[in-house]
Amino acid sequence: MIRVLLADDQALVRGAFALLVSSAADMEVVGEAGTGDEAVALFRDLRPDVVLMDIRMPHTDGIEATRQIVADDGSSGSKVLILTTFETDANVMQGLRAGACGFLPKDTRPDALLDAIRTVATGASLLSPGATKAVITRALSRPDATAPERLASLTAREREVLLLVAAGRSNQEIADELVLSPLTAKTHVGRILAKLGARDRVQLVIAAYEAGLL
Repeated sequence: MIRVLLADDQALVRGAFALLVSSAADMEVVGEAGTGDEAVALFRDLRPDVVLMDIRMPHTDGIEATRQIVADDGSSGSKVLILTTFETDANVMQGLRAGACGFLPKDTRPDALLDAIRTVATGASLLSPGATKAVITRALSRPDATAPERLASLTAREREVLLLVAAGRSNQEIADELVLSPLTAKTHVGRILAKLGARDRVQLVIAAYEAGLL
């Protein structure tokens, strides 16, 4: 059972999300927060598997709440999935930098949202098409001059794998394309994460764009 915490300052929106999540046989809503401060406090008490986080909330906003949750998470494995009406490049980049594992607009289809919760609950990352475009726009408009230097530690094979990760390929798809075993592909991804100091695949995508690989 996937335990979900909802954080949104609009009670009607929280109620709609609660009904949707509760309708899934493999999920349950364990708490609801109307502010970022409440979200952080409930997270610490409940340790949910996934937090659905709005960005614009009074007092502590969703970005700062995400940052605090990720910093406090330890080894519990909770994942933050940001849902917002404002899918701007600044919001997306700030959310990802804060540690969110996914970013979706609030008008996402109900079935797609449930699938997204399942995806991030497994530890995978997820970006909507709009969020992906925002990442690209941000990276191209403000390139990181140190990014190529950071990628210098990667082997030629690891650069190939990084490109495929940035293109959205799964470990199995990477293995098929490079004629590797799935375990070897997974090992390469793990080494790339470690070398770049990245937490997940979303941060690898950012690194690839900032380095001009895509």
